Amino acid sequence: MDETPQSTPGETEDIRELDALVEAILSLRGAAEIERFLRDVCTRAELEALAHRWLIARLLEEGLPYLAVAEQADASTTTVTRVSQWLHHGAGGYRLALERTKANRTDRGKAGK
Repeated sequence: MDETPQSTPGETEDIRELDALVEAILSLRGAAEIERFLRDVCTRAELEALAHRWLIARLLEEGLPYLAVAEQADASTTTVTRVSQWLHHGAGGYRLALERTKANRTDRGKAGK
């Protein structure tokens, strides 16, 4: 059974080459190759914005209040609210990545013992 949440109508049809971009990312092997690809595809500002949103999502997942997240991430409360909305009501990508990175950290911790 596919657990991929369905996009809302009109949400991704406008991104004409999204499927090709996803296919390119899936073709890469490991973090180093993905980082190289992202550095080539994105501007520095785009990479910083993506990393910033990911930091905000992680802080929200820790249960921090919006104002504390905004302060720690040096973000506006508008940005924190926007990330929170996508985290809780988006396509499920943030949630899936948060769960998997948490599981990966747990697995690495167990392997180190």
